[in-house]
Amino acid sequence: MSDDTPHLRGRTAVLILYAIVVAVAGGLGYILPIVRPGPWDPRLFGVVPLPGTSLGVAAYGAITLATILGVLIVAIVFVSERYAEPIDADR
Repeated sequence: MSDDTPHLRGRTAVLILYAIVVAVAGGLGYILPIVRPGPWDPRLFGVVPLPGTSLGVAAYGAITLATILGVLIVAIVFVSERYAEPIDADR
């Protein structure tokens, strides 16, 4: 029997999940000022002022989450490549 089911490798699955989470954060950031109008004053990394429009809040959410998750993922990859023992495929 042949197994024709496509399998995602670990890094590919993590990158796809990363992109989905960042896109959802951007989408919710776009919707939030529409649902709750008011004074929005997003500052990217506490320094760069962004407009309080839907696009500004979406950019704030997506960029902030992408940066935080990106740093965490890079740290996990670094530690796992440096300190993890390789798995024996023969077992």
